[in-house]
Amino acid sequence: MQREKEYVALTSVLASAGLTIAKGIVGFSTGSLAILSEAGHSLIDCGAAIMTYVAVRVSGKPADEEHHYGHGKVESVSALGETALLFLLSGIVIWEGVMRLLNREPHDVVANYWAFGVIIASIVIDYYRARALTRTAKATQSQALEADALHFSSDMWSSGAVLIGLAGVWFGFGWADSAAALVVAVLVCVAGWRLGHRTILTLLDTAPEGAAETITHIAAAVAGVVAVEQVRARDAGDKTFVDITVAVNRALPLERVAEIKAAVTSAIAVNMPRTETSVTTDPIAIDDETIVDRIMVVARNRALAVHHVTVHTLRDKLAVALDLEVDGKLSLAEAHDIADGLEKAIAGELGDNVEVDTHIEPLQPGELSGREALPERVVAVEAALKELAAADRSLRNIHEVRVRETDEGEIVNFHCHVDPDMTVLAVHDKVDVLERALKEHSSLIKRVIGHAEPMRG
Repeated sequence: MQREKEYVALTSVLASAGLTIAKGIVGFSTGSLAILSEAGHSLIDCGAAIMTYVAVRVSGKPADEEHHYGHGKVESVSALGETALLFLLSGIVIWEGVMRLLNREPHDVVANYWAFGVIIASIVIDYYRARALTRTAKATQSQALEADALHFSSDMWSSGAVLIGLAGVWFGFGWADSAAALVVAVLVCVAGWRLGHRTILTLLDTAPEGAAETITHIAAAVAGVVAVEQVRARDAGDKTFVDITVAVNRALPLERVAEIKAAVTSAIAVNMPRTETSVTTDPIAIDDETIVDRIMVVARNRALAVHHVTVHTLRDKLAVALDLEVDGKLSLAEAHDIADGLEKAIAGELGDNVEVDTHIEPLQPGELSGREALPERVVAVEAALKELAAADRSLRNIHEVRVRETDEGEIVNFHCHVDPDMTVLAVHDKVDVLERALKEHSSLIKRVIGHAEPMRG
């Protein structure tokens, strides 16, 4: 797409340069001020085309340390400069046309075949250049190419006015070319005003018309988005930069929030190509958030590990109980301060009419260096497990027993089979009893982790 923009801009430079030379030669040879004015028009178009080519090349550069949003606005600056040239040219044409109409002495103009030929060729070339530039400008959202297309369009209409003027001179109406030139100059001013207005709005970061509503509709349809709180959009060259803030459930894990942000970005890119979107999430409490969810959010925000959260609704208050895991190397005073801070935060979330009881327990170590126990030790632990499990026939087929030795003691993992119809609560209680019994059986064992599986067949 960038190559196409540069190619169209470069061919416009060559076309306007060729027209300037041709009109200049014919204008001087025929003495036609109208054709010489057209040569001046084409010369300005050539300068504008060069500006466009440079702007298109610069705007295609990627973002860098100094220009975080790229170089797209160079096109807007170029378009503004070309608009100024249009107004300058129109002013010159209007002045010259009025002077000719008020001047009593007729201008000596030779309306020959060369004059008609160069103007007709100019109209044809301007038509196809304006058409190609407009098509590429729409495809790439290039304001610089749009301004260049307007230059060629104005040149085409002014050439048409010159052609009518030459025809008038041919038939003896010397004032016809000046009158037609005035009409075209006014039309060029109107078109220049429209382009300049759009360019200034872009430079002022005015939101593209309808963009906020469209982006809001797209983002609101993404799963996980509770509400769209703010949308800001602005154009820079062929890109639209979007900043959007969406509300999400505060109880969601960070991975899910990241997925929602990526989904919003992708949805906007699919429906609105050439956009660069920055998504900000605002965690909020949703209507169906449970009390346990709210407690877990409070603990997560304080980077604390809690479990076994229970909530009792009494007649005049809430009673909350939970297990809080802290570093086992902390002093009781330090751990109690952490628990006290958590209890106050929960009360602040749920209200003063809440009773919070916290059971402090040591945080299980995440990473321990260790080694596999000797085979005879594994056999002894497995035998002890089977013997202890025999007292309760609910836990059967003890298998996959693993024993690892660490600096803090042995860690034992085992699997067992249970009745698939048993509840999770009942299975947990029975496995917990077996784990405690094994730790009491051997003082070397630091931790026991049992995995229950439903018995098949």
